[in-house]
Amino acid sequence: MNTMSVSALTARLLPRPSPTVLPGFGLTMGLTLAWLSLIILIPLAGVFVWSAGLGWEEFSRLAFDPRTTAALKLSFGAALIAAAVNVVFGALVAWVLVRYNFPGKRLFDAAIDLPFALPTAVAGLAFTALYAPNGWIGSWLVPLGVKVAYTPTGIVVALIFIGLPFVVRSVQPVLSDLDKELEEAAATLGATRLQTVRKVVLPVLIPSLLTGFALAFARGVGEYGSIIFIAGNIPYVSEIAPLLIVIRLEEFNYPGATAIAAIMLVISFALLLLINLLQSWNRRRTGIAA
Repeated sequence: MNTMSVSALTARLLPRPSPTVLPGFGLTMGLTLAWLSLIILIPLAGVFVWSAGLGWEEFSRLAFDPRTTAALKLSFGAALIAAAVNVVFGALVAWVLVRYNFPGKRLFDAAIDLPFALPTAVAGLAFTALYAPNGWIGSWLVPLGVKVAYTPTGIVVALIFIGLPFVVRSVQPVLSDLDKELEEAAATLGATRLQTVRKVVLPVLIPSLLTGFALAFARGVGEYGSIIFIAGNIPYVSEIAPLLIVIRLEEFNYPGATAIAAIMLVISFALLLLINLLQSWNRRRTGIAA
């Protein structure tokens, strides 16, 4: 038996290599799709199916009602503003935690995760106690003409609180992996600190910043507990869309609640898709993996 015959026989007897590193890919993929369908896809599809059953005229009347439009503008506008603020200050917090050592650093680092564990209603009550006209901070701000509680400003403050950890925890590991020698090399070549941040650090952080922005924005759009106490829930002024959905449900106005939910889903999906496209474009432009 020649060498070629031995090789052919060995290839037949030995098991063929799996097309994937992980065994059981077909089973795990099927379970994953089934789980995602049950938990996410089917419920969301049900909202759209129910909305489609209303008819366009009825749907547009419910979805584009002035009160509904005002609530949607406030929810998405406040979430965008809060997420943008968190991108700036979250990056600064992550930079301090990664690059500097100071007393109480571990305690400060652990405090960043408090919004994850703290019940949102507790946060709302705390902010109301602080920023109400007779609160510890509000009593100083009101005489200056600055009113936080029961205004859209209070909603933004609450959303900044609950969204900060998403940005910090998205940026922090990227900064930890960033080689300081790159910054030192840039300084050696004559780059200023601003040029080093803009051309060396920032391009690496942009994907994680966009991820943190998307997470903070998504959380802010659907936030309820920490807002209803400090917002005051005044129609056309400080009433958010999730609260309006609850009000419609309490009124047994299920078509109205479904129409608002469908509009929120469409807008949220479009904005998150845009953010993902920006991330992909940035990775192709810079050649940096997310």
